[in-house]
Amino acid sequence: MKRSRGFILAIDGPAGSGKSTTARLCAERLGFRHLDTGAMYRAVTLKVIRTGTDIITGLDECRMQNAECKMQNGGKQGALARLLRRTRVSVAWDRRGMRTFLDGKDVSEDIRSPVVSSFVSEVSAIPAVRHKLVAEQRRVAAGQAVVCEGRDIGSVVFPNADLKIFLECDSAERARRRRLELAQKGTNISRKTVLANLVKRDRIDSGREVSPLRRMPDAVLVDTSYLTIEEQVAVVCDLVHRRGRGIEDSRERGPGIKDSRIQVRRMDAE
Repeated sequence: MKRSRGFILAIDGPAGSGKSTTARLCAERLGFRHLDTGAMYRAVTLKVIRTGTDIITGLDECRMQNAECKMQNGGKQGALARLLRRTRVSVAWDRRGMRTFLDGKDVSEDIRSPVVSSFVSEVSAIPAVRHKLVAEQRRVAAGQAVVCEGRDIGSVVFPNADLKIFLECDSAERARRRRLELAQKGTNISRKTVLANLVKRDRIDSGREVSPLRRMPDAVLVDTSYLTIEEQVAVVCDLVHRRGRGIEDSRERGPGIKDSRIQVRRMDAE
């Protein structure tokens, strides 16, 4: 697809819906850059853990409460502000894909540790953290062709994205996929535990006061419950090509051309 300017493909959806793999493969096929915003939040979480900043206590005590609770006692808000002033998160791309840097050091592997995973939802729900990283995400993507996935990409980070996709998936299927992914990495967890963790993550992501997970009215709904990764990547890439042609046509014909919303569901496998 020929482009005379940047193109933002925003992919949102719950944990385990396949958005990270879909975003990465779509970026490869389309020749776009894959902007993994989750990695940036993981980098801040890693900094919190490594420095022993006191917000860890607040996060642990308030895991099931809102972001305000996490930061309102013991001077933790001031500790976080000082931490963020001393923190620099940046990204770069090479033949391996996107690399994440924390204060100038490549931490692309370190941010995938279990301890980071256990705290990243809570850290990413803090308004000051989101404010800092959203600004950097917009700066990095300016004028670029990027695929970006998360939970508030189409609603907050890139509300004017050229194409918004919302991936939906049955919770039981998401648990099956996540358990298989963990097993391939040598971690064996019961299906019940994996499902409970996903349900908890859904509750946190959908219920947080700042940038909750939600589907935007102009997002294309793709139900991946019965789609293979190859199928959902093909669907999204096709939508990008169609939307890209629409953008080029709109330049020639003038404003006012809009795509109708498409819902993609494959229910024959039920």
